[in-house]
Amino acid sequence: MAEKSFKYVIVGGGVAAGYAAREFSKQGVQPGELAIISKEAVAPYERPALSKGYLFPEGAARLPGFHVCVGSGGEKLLPEWYKEKGIELILSTEIVKADLPANTLVSAAGETFKYQILIIATGSTVIRLTDFGVEGADAKNIFYLREIDDADKLVEAIKAKKNGKAVIVGGGYIGLELGAALKINNLDVSMVYPEPWCMPRLFTAGIATFYERYYANKGIKIIKGTVAVGFTSDSNGEVKEVKLKDGRVLEADIVVVGVGGRPLITLFKGQVEEEKGGIKTDAFFKTSVPNVYAVGDVATFPMKLYNDVRRVEHVDHARKSAEHAVKAIASEEGKSVDEYDYLPYFYSRSFDLAWQFYGDNVGDTVLFGDNNPESPKPKFGSYWIKDGKVVGAFLEGGTAEENQAIAKVAKLQPAVTNLEALTNEGLSFACKI
Repeated sequence: MAEKSFKYVIVGGGVAAGYAAREFSKQGVQPGELAIISKEAVAPYERPALSKGYLFPEGAARLPGFHVCVGSGGEKLLPEWYKEKGIELILSTEIVKADLPANTLVSAAGETFKYQILIIATGSTVIRLTDFGVEGADAKNIFYLREIDDADKLVEAIKAKKNGKAVIVGGGYIGLELGAALKINNLDVSMVYPEPWCMPRLFTAGIATFYERYYANKGIKIIKGTVAVGFTSDSNGEVKEVKLKDGRVLEADIVVVGVGGRPLITLFKGQVEEEKGGIKTDAFFKTSVPNVYAVGDVATFPMKLYNDVRRVEHVDHARKSAEHAVKAIASEEGKSVDEYDYLPYFYSRSFDLAWQFYGDNVGDTVLFGDNNPESPKPKFGSYWIKDGKVVGAFLEGGTAEENQAIAKVAKLQPAVTNLEALTNEGLSFACKI
């Protein structure tokens, strides 16, 4: 098959690819120099919409409404935008082989793509229950959510199983957002997760208690400390029951699984240095291979603020790392670009709730504010304190200004001596920094 050649190739067509394309355009990329190769059939879009607005029963988000870069208040890059800029969008194309020494990528259809500079932006894939051989996990109406195709299938099932029973497997990001989305669609929702509380990688027990009680008040059943060990299906092959390790059996018309993801780096195994489950990069997202960069979920990069190397799976870092890598490429290998200096940031929205977290969730914690789930407008938060400094901050129900204040605290790491005084001061501590 024909070979195509580009100066720059981005492999992966998610959020990072879209933000990288915009930055390339700002840096004056010439028509024909840049290609984005994506296995998805649509131009890059803001992935977080899939677990939120896309699933609303009314006024749902649909493309082209949430193409990048609307998620950060930027312009919407429609497929025409790429055409106008002479950026080649190569969609519905899965790369199955990468030969980094030869600067070559090969697609499933046998097409060859050559590049001078490669940006790896392959993102993550979901962990599937079938990976662990869970009995019956290949039944129909067991869903995972990563791409727009997944979301479309879930939307169809929600319509088909009107007022039915849904079981969410997993108590993390996807679990909490999808639990809310399915409840809003008037399904009878149960959530199942093995940990003692939801979002255990970030939430303290105190924070989690609020959300679990709030969800319970909305009629969501929460089952903790056990896992799904099998599924039974009807004669059409559609899921009908979820079997739990503790012996309980839950009826289910729809199952959504959110048990984590893993970075998609198999193509590059043995060709590039790895660290902490990702591709090792420097502060400009350069890998161990010349002219190859890695951004977003797949990159393990120096976290300057904590003098540590980390891998971050979040849309905010996908956007910022992509832009940073392109600036480094444009400025002749990062000479006039500052090192990436990232403040970890996570957020979520569900029902009428919205929280933000900044910094590092290590050390002692204090909980402040009104965390009564029955309150008309609950507003509460936490600080994490390590070595006498505030290193992390969480806030539910904050205004834009208040969220900026907690971000500032996490970045500046002010000293504190008295945790009781900090608890009493609460949000006002952040607002006066």
